Amino acid sequence: MRRSLTVLALLLAVSARAAEPIASAPLLDKAGNPAGTRTLAIGDAAPDFALPGIDGRTYKLADFAGPDVLMVLFTSNHCPTSHGIEQRLAQLRADLKGRSFGLLAINPNHPEGLSIDELGYGEYTDSFADMTPYAKSLGWDFPYLYDGDQQLIARAYGCLATPHVFIFDKARRLRYAGRFDDSRFRDEATVKSPDARNAIFALLDGKPVPVELTKPHGCSTKWREKHATNVKAETAWTKIPVKIDSIDAAGVAALRANPTKKVRLVNVWATWCAPCVEEFPSLVSLSRQFDRRDFELVSISLDVAKDEPKAQTFLQKQGAGLTKASQASVTKEGRKTNHYLFTGANQDALVAALDPDWPGPLPHTVLIGPGGKILWRHNGIIDHTAARAAIVAALGDHYTP
Repeated sequence: MRRSLTVLALLLAVSARAAEPIASAPLLDKAGNPAGTRTLAIGDAAPDFALPGIDGRTYKLADFAGPDVLMVLFTSNHCPTSHGIEQRLAQLRADLKGRSFGLLAINPNHPEGLSIDELGYGEYTDSFADMTPYAKSLGWDFPYLYDGDQQLIARAYGCLATPHVFIFDKARRLRYAGRFDDSRFRDEATVKSPDARNAIFALLDGKPVPVELTKPHGCSTKWREKHATNVKAETAWTKIPVKIDSIDAAGVAALRANPTKKVRLVNVWATWCAPCVEEFPSLVSLSRQFDRRDFELVSISLDVAKDEPKAQTFLQKQGAGLTKASQASVTKEGRKTNHYLFTGANQDALVAALDPDWPGPLPHTVLIGPGGKILWRHNGIIDHTAARAAIVAALGDHYTP
């Protein structure tokens, strides 16, 4: 049976729940979606909406009444699969120039529905504020709307992931739903079934849609109900024990050589260095953000040996312990930890081993690629945004074969 869901109906159903604190919201079902989640069926009417766009306007479905075919693309700033289709989406729009086709994108994610280590494939969170620079970086000139606060529209359409595509005919009845295409990679050569493209051109040409339903693949919708779980994970992270090992110039040179496939962010610091103490939370945040990638934070303290307990206590309070995956990677290399206390008396030896261009003052940070190449360096307190951009540039923002 066809259905026609409206925002008003959804508000009556879920407004009480949406007004509750996130931590008290209902639990998700086994699939990770709110209980009762149902994706639109072929033939269903497009649910109406009233959502803010990054251009300051509030958009409704009626604002897109003109085109014969309308694609509603649920996407997000953070997701590597969404990043993978960016160029193909641009090409699709170019190929449809002059045709009666409309496109709007909706970010369905609640920012607090993401754990920090789910943000490891980009520079942006899924907040409304970050949608503007993300869209600008891609040259998007179509509406990009935000549904993250209450997620009523994501529920109405049954958005299961980003990207998730819904294509409607002139009467705004659903004619295709599912994936953009069958590849999670950016390389167009990996696409074997361009399902959304096929559906759009079929509708514009008055032909049957060849495949009406496919399964979306990508990053699960980040429902607000996931926040409590993420808070627990963050709390557990801060309790991981921190280990410190001693290191000399030869050991630092070995770290710099980096025979692994990982990207290393090496920071030299000390507990007596006020700028070091000030910037360390940012370093820990970067470590957590990219924990699922081939990345690691390595800290080298210049505290004297007798102050090792002081350095260890500081690192513990910062929540700088290694996750199981990080510890396993370190152990595989024959090392005990990623946190060190430099034992040499001569800092010149450390400078020569790590970065000859280091001017001397603390803190000093270098980003080292596989094989030992320094990809980025900074003396003084790092700019978090610049450091993150350098890491993303080194690791990439999308999946690769």
